Amino acid sequence: MRIITWNCNGAFRKKFEHLAAFDADIIIVQECENPLESKDKHYIDWAINHLWHGDTKNKGIGIFAREGIKLQRLDWPSEHMGHTVKHFLPCSVNDEFNILAVWLHQNKSPTFGYIGQFWKYLQVNKVNMMNTIVIGDFNSNVRWDQWDRWWNHSDVVRELAEIGIVSLYHKLLNEEQGKETRPTFYLHRNLEKPYHIDYCFAPASFHARLTEFTLGNYQQWISISDHMPMSLKFEVAESFHIF
Repeated sequence: MRIITWNCNGAFRKKFEHLAAFDADIIIVQECENPLESKDKHYIDWAINHLWHGDTKNKGIGIFAREGIKLQRLDWPSEHMGHTVKHFLPCSVNDEFNILAVWLHQNKSPTFGYIGQFWKYLQVNKVNMMNTIVIGDFNSNVRWDQWDRWWNHSDVVRELAEIGIVSLYHKLLNEEQGKETRPTFYLHRNLEKPYHIDYCFAPASFHARLTEFTLGNYQQWISISDHMPMSLKFEVAESFHIF
């Protein structure tokens, strides 16, 4: 089973074919159009099995799966102390495990922007995440922690670890948060401004079955998006029901 996450930087209807070579089972895309409101027939046909969530029809987060894979949207709460956070798209896959697709926003919050949005979401959904892959564009890194906040990137990583969910990248490459050697994003598409802000967190059962982890190459992808696609391949039984 191959899972990909990618912030396509908009106009996904013109870009989805670039992912064909991955032959992925599940693709999580940030900043993509809603297929149900698109006029592009090719995109509509390609997105025959999907879930989508967003503020406008032109930019949201989508989960796209090959035919035969069951995606079921989950009704997880997205409000914490009167504040509705965005963007989160939780779903069940084949009734076996969950995916929480993430695209973090400032969301007009003066204090709880980006990783603060996830911290709030985590507080009301920890009980739901025990068998969940948390994956997407977090727009965050431990380098941007602030000393006077308890919802920093480091705090989120720690709270996820407390329920057994850790970053596949950091576990596999034995790198520390904030000291990543492989960027996932280039600010203004500038090779001299690399950052690691896209992640896949997962329980131990997924780590044990991870057989391949790759990040897109700058030269190949920068003309298409400022983010690099992250591809993860897991060993699965033929029935697909393993977790």
